[in-house]
Amino acid sequence: MLRRNRLREILSHGSSSVGTRIESTWPAIVEVVGSTGHYDYVEFVAEYAPYSLSDLENICRTAELYGMGSMIKVDFQNRAYVAQKAMASGFQAVLLVDHKTPEEVKESIHVLKPDTPEDMGRFGYPNSRWIGYQPHKSQMDYARMVRETVIALMIEKKELMDNIEEICSIPGVDMVQFGPSDYSMSMGWNMADHMEECKEAERRMIQAALMHGIQPRCEINTAEESLYYAGLGVRHFCLGDELRNNTNYWNKTGEALRRMMYKC
Repeated sequence: MLRRNRLREILSHGSSSVGTRIESTWPAIVEVVGSTGHYDYVEFVAEYAPYSLSDLENICRTAELYGMGSMIKVDFQNRAYVAQKAMASGFQAVLLVDHKTPEEVKESIHVLKPDTPEDMGRFGYPNSRWIGYQPHKSQMDYARMVRETVIALMIEKKELMDNIEEICSIPGVDMVQFGPSDYSMSMGWNMADHMEECKEAERRMIQAALMHGIQPRCEINTAEESLYYAGLGVRHFCLGDELRNNTNYWNKTGEALRRMMYKC
């Protein structure tokens, strides 16, 4: 049951990708995304949401029904456990958060690489959904599948931005994404007061990533926003967020309805 890694194939071919973020573990949400035919993968934001290990399997099963890939965003503190469980469930990409030093990044990559003489990682051979619960599957085929997992990294701390050239030189980092909220906090700023400084930091990250052959991924809320980033060389986008989309709709439409009611 060795599966193609859709996002890895896109990166290998130098193509563009579009993903979207969900917080729900209800597989129907993944089906709705997949049924549009517009998304290469779905990102489950486990850092912000409650979930069980069975939920991780169900998200992957549903994504696979529609030929989509899957990414999980994991917390910093338990990243090794959750990321390995998610990968064994079928997730094809891991988004790492809150790292401050090159050493932390290297440690995270180490635990997500296969435990072979070639890779010298710390991820073994779990009898799980990834191999169809069939431990006679070829270990080296499995190692290749682990090796192809896409590792993305949030650049969202002052310390990481200060070392962005070194970060983008670390083997195993496939993608980077700027996180303005955490970056602002690490700088002692309120983001709303320093929007241009955040944009400048993001541009520096994009430039450094492309120079080192790393693909930047940018989070956008409208299709039009992609034009700015495309001009900077970005080809990978995460469009929208389930929770944000619902919040905006309920807030704006609810306010409009209340105003109409007051006029009646």
